Amino acid sequence: MTTHLAHVAAPEGVAPGSGYSHVVGGTGRFVAVSGQCAFDADGRLVGEGDPAAQARQVFANLGRCLAAAGATFDDVVKLTYYVTDVAHLPAVRAARDEVIDTARPPASSAVQVSALFRPELLLEIEAFAVVPERRQP
Repeated sequence: MTTHLAHVAAPEGVAPGSGYSHVVGGTGRFVAVSGQCAFDADGRLVGEGDPAAQARQVFANLGRCLAAAGATFDDVVKLTYYVTDVAHLPAVRAARDEVIDTARPPASSAVQVSALFRPELLLEIEAFAVVPERRQP
């Protein structure tokens, strides 16, 4: 099966990014996943003070949300990272690289914020995906 997504790592005249595609387009059903935080199924925080543990939990939650829509990380076209400290980005990228195809990464944005909705949260990540029409949840 050919992919339903097209990745452009570096459009002409744009410097290539590190670990993301500048442009990802595709055909299919659009899926938006709300920002996920490091909570387990019972609503308990995972990894207080530990950006790597929080990032792993966030990507696990994103994976569950994508699956509920009939999607996988291969369908993700855009990730947006909200971090309370840009120093957490290496831990976020390491967790991300465990679940995405690093040769065809999604588009992404990273934003440092002064705080999230609870002070112990270090990051929140949202995802947009495009799922082939023939795949349903």
